[in-house]
Amino acid sequence: MNKLCEKIKTERLLIVPFSQQYLTSRYVGWLNNFELMRYSEQRHKTHTLESCEFYLHSFNNTPNMFWAVEETMNGLGHIGNINAYIDIHNKIADVGILIGETDAQGFGYGYEAFKGIADYIFANLGIRKLTAGTVSANSSMIKLMKKMKMIEDGVRRRHYLIEEKEVDVVHMALFKEDICK
Repeated sequence: MNKLCEKIKTERLLIVPFSQQYLTSRYVGWLNNFELMRYSEQRHKTHTLESCEFYLHSFNNTPNMFWAVEETMNGLGHIGNINAYIDIHNKIADVGILIGETDAQGFGYGYEAFKGIADYIFANLGIRKLTAGTVSANSSMIKLMKKMKMIEDGVRRRHYLIEEKEVDVVHMALFKEDICK
């Protein structure tokens, strides 16, 4: 794992480098849950512990980062994951998040984790721009990005098919100087 991928503490979460201990049937179940993955391109795959371990190892010897999100106040434990794909040359981080534990959804944990990672990335990695994207039908992620005060950074019109309907992919961005205002 990237040495810069450190533990991050927020009010209710501990965000830690993803490791073997998080490779569980519970985690694989999130990825194979069609309803949970309905807006993700992961919906096209069948995941196994082995495929998830391969994904974990894909971060080795790269600038990219992969964290597990643990809820610390109500005993929920591992509730999701967050990754950051780092473009060193252009100083950009593209962040993706999954709150897979259904008992943790709707309580703002996704925003708290995303904000914790954004703050960490801007403070420690020399990143100037943080990006994220989702399909237009994913109202939860759109809401999270807007709450982060991200600005629209492009739309790929009618890019994916969700249940045979054409949907846009919305890209949003946050610039370091905008969070320092």
